[in-house]
Parts: sequence; C-alpha cells; structure tokens
Amino acid sequence: MTSDHSHDDAVDRTTTDAAVAADLDVDIPQTDHSTDDLQALLNQIQDTIPPLVSSVLQTLIQTIDSLQHRIDDLETKQEQTHDIATTASGKAETNASDITDLEADHEKTHDIATSAVAKANQLEADQQEDAETLPDGVEPSSSPLDFFANCRQTKVKQAFVEESNRQNTYRAIAVAKRWPEFATTRTDGSGVFLTKDDVQTALTAELGKQPHRQTVARVLDKLLELGGSDVIEKRRTVGRNQATKQILTMDKDTAEGLLEKRYIGLDLLETTTGKAQTGGVTPVVTGGPT
Repeated sequence: MTSDHSHDDAVDRTTTDAAVAADLDVDIPQTDHSTDDLQALLNQIQDTIPPLVSSVLQTLIQTIDSLQHRIDDLETKQEQTHDIATTASGKAETNASDITDLEADHEKTHDIATSAVAKANQLEADQQEDAETLPDGVEPSSSPLDFFANCRQTKVKQAFVEESNRQNTYRAIAVAKRWPEFATTRTDGSGVFLTKDDVQTALTAELGKQPHRQTVARVLDKLLELGGSDVIEKRRTVGRNQATKQILTMDKDTAEGLLEKRYIGLDLLETTTGKAQTGGVTPVVTGGPT
C-alpha cells in the first residue's frame, strides 16, 4: 500500500511540474545540470514568481554551488592523500633496497678484511727472508702496492697483464701512482684520499675511455687488497639524504713512497713473477734492512 501511494505521489509531482512549466512557458531540465544552468532558469522565470519564492530558489542554488565546491575540494584532497601514500610506499621500498645493499657491502668488506689478514700473516712469515734480498740503504716495501709501484712499470704490466691476465691489479697500481693528479690532499697535509669518483676519473685517463662500473668496483677492491695497512677504507655520508661514500686514504709518506722508483734496476720483480701470477705476495715486505 505504501509503495503504491509513493508511486502515485511521484506521478502527481511530475504531472504538476509539467503543468507549471507549460503555464510559465519554460523548460524543466530532465537531467542534472550545473548551478549556472539553474541560475539561468531562475532568471528566466524570476518575473513570474513571488519574490519570496525567488529568494528561496536563489538560496538553494547558492547552497548547491557551495556543496559542489566542497565535494571538489574533498576529491582533490583524496587524490593528494593517495599520491602521498604512493610516494611513502615507494620510499619504503627504496629504503629496504638500500638496507640490502648495505648488508651486501658489509659482507664484502668482511671478506676483504679476512683476505687482508691472511696476506698479512704471509707477509710476516716472509719478512726476514725477503729483507735480506735488498742492498744496503734500500728500504723494503710496506705493502704489495708499495713494492709494485716502485718497480719498473713495463715489467709490472708484463707480469699482470701479458702473463697472468690480471688487468685490474695493474690498473689499481697505475691509479695509485697517479694520486698527485686525482687524489685530494687533506687540509693539514697529513695524507691524501681517493673517492670512487676519483678512481673512475683516473681510470678514464689511464684507459682512454670511460670504464665500466664493475671495473671501477674491482679496481677499488684491488687497491684495498694490495695496499694492506697502507690503504685505509672509510665511509662518509655527505648530507642527510645522500648515500654513503667510500673513501680510500693514505698518509702522505706512504703516498709519496709510491713515486720513489726505489726498486728499478734491482730485478726484484724477476723473482716475484711466479707469485704475481698465482696471486701471492711480493718478496719485499715491511721491516728494516738487516
């Protein structure tokens, strides 16, 4: 019974609206229109309706317009909230990836440290025998890097590139010797340091072309491996949102020692070729002449 009455009321209202529109000679919109359309309709019939009705209709149009603007504002805020949530999710994924990379770097550093300790033990075992091969007045090397940097470079290249296919080892030695061109000297003059970008620039000069990213990483590893205690790795974060930078440091005496050429003419590399090919240490190590 209620449903039938509701239907009849709707029919009556539609019929009445149509009759009023016909009497006023205006069109009743059959679909949703903007408030501008409603305002135009009100202006069209304003002279034919009482002022009170006109005022009420004007207020309704203004209210509808205000509500529409409010809805638009809410939709805009909803879109902004969605964008913020999407950005936050993306940053969370990036942070997770950075953590994974840091863990991988930590494992890599641990492996390098383990290798360095093993080589240091071997260096200590060979120290007495090796120091005896040097003439009086010639200082022994402090690390494999120091030794090879002070030998004739054509023979170093022959040992690592032509005979043992270890180009990155030779490249690491060459980059270390070019520290006056590409390294940064500390403000107090106590040492020098190379960033990853510095190593890449030095390699570009050495190779005559842009090195591959993996080549730069491998040369950095070789610098640490050959340098032993002469080359110290440090991490520095510049700015709150920037990634941590890898820095290789040497004290000034060590860096200048790489340029002394003190083993040229001694043929020490001849006895080292076998060890160089198999990845062994050099025959000249830390320690004073005996």
